[in-house]
Amino acid sequence: MGKHLTVIQREQCIGCLSCMFSCSRIWFSALTVEKAALRVRNYAGVEGAFSIRACFGCEKPDCASVCPTQALSPKNGGGVVLDAAKCTHCEACIKACVPKTLQWDYETNLPIVCHHCGVCTQFCPNGVLGMQENSL
Repeated sequence: MGKHLTVIQREQCIGCLSCMFSCSRIWFSALTVEKAALRVRNYAGVEGAFSIRACFGCEKPDCASVCPTQALSPKNGGGVVLDAAKCTHCEACIKACVPKTLQWDYETNLPIVCHHCGVCTQFCPNGVLGMQENSL
């Protein structure tokens, strides 16, 4: 089993988006949050709560099982690997992701796969994200 990205202190999120910026910067050399493999969104209302969507690192990922061309394949220890050359841009993987954590890159028309590298955890100022052994 490998370590996977986990939301460990959701209530500590201040919505700074540092996690998303770091992911986009490291993996795509992009200065945007749109290329990040995770999403932070705010809830409307006075509570100011944030939703953090990060890949679960599933052992048997639904996103890979529905891919008609096997562009997404299960990674040993959980999560998936993308073979962009095989992707037909059907977005079936996005629809199949039950927790709605798989992200789509509308510029490249490909899924944005979390590598569970932990770079986002290093830039989170409040310890919201962490790397933990996969339990799925």
